[in-house]
Amino acid sequence: MAKSGAGQCGVAMNLVTYNTQYGVGRDGRFDLARIAAEVAGADVIALQEVTRNFARNGGVDMVDGLAALLPDYFTAFGPAMDLDFGATDGSGRPLNKRFQFGNMVLSRFPIAASRNHLLPRTLRLSSGNLQRAALEALVMSPAGPLRIYSVHIDHICATERTLQISHLKERAFAYASEGGALSGAAEYGFPEPPRPEAFILMGDFNMDRFSPEYRLMVGEQDDAARALGRDPLDIYAFGVGLPDGAVSWVDDARPEDNRLIDYAFVEKSLAGRVGAVRIDGEARGSDHLPVWFELA
Repeated sequence: MAKSGAGQCGVAMNLVTYNTQYGVGRDGRFDLARIAAEVAGADVIALQEVTRNFARNGGVDMVDGLAALLPDYFTAFGPAMDLDFGATDGSGRPLNKRFQFGNMVLSRFPIAASRNHLLPRTLRLSSGNLQRAALEALVMSPAGPLRIYSVHIDHICATERTLQISHLKERAFAYASEGGALSGAAEYGFPEPPRPEAFILMGDFNMDRFSPEYRLMVGEQDDAARALGRDPLDIYAFGVGLPDGAVSWVDDARPEDNRLIDYAFVEKSLAGRVGAVRIDGEARGSDHLPVWFELA
């Protein structure tokens, strides 16, 4: 997709979601500039597995690094997991180098507010079980305010994914009645933030298409259900250009294991605005591939 002109009337907005695998690519190298280059040109970017002080990528602050590499974007970051095991310097003073693992939203348009939704999890000792989250960003796009959620769902347990998807849908549809990050803003000298119904859930859902968890997300998807707007709609069902057999997670050593697990789901009022959809199969910056789509 070419660089967007979304600020101009009638021009589609480009969005992309990308699980960065903390910046380590298919060649095993950490390269944050490569990640930035692979999403540059989008109007709204949702990233997952963004870290600070993580040993696997040399402890790089990816949040500050991406902001520096993409200086034309407003940014929001939400750590799903935040750890510090008490590291100190030579004199015993706290280093305060917290390991953070979470989601990020970057936007050419102002991000008026954000909230970090921690998703339900269960105790699991047989393998690592990270706290997962969905970062909500209120983006003030030229076409009107829009809620963007950068989402990362559990990769091992279907039961946990089911709990997380149910919670995520509940939070997304409750936004208008809850009031978002702030209501009654006049008391603090701020303008009242808008409370748009329209939203997009985009990210790494770690589920196969048409799995039970996927069906929970999209519901029955018959005409009556779509009219009621009780369930988000899969952009792959509306967009043009996604080939059969498309994948978004790649294992170069075992290509038979490649899967489509990264998605974007839109609230019903946006369905008619979804245009071209593509997965960037040339990307090398992560074991995932960026998923791009247009919104008129």
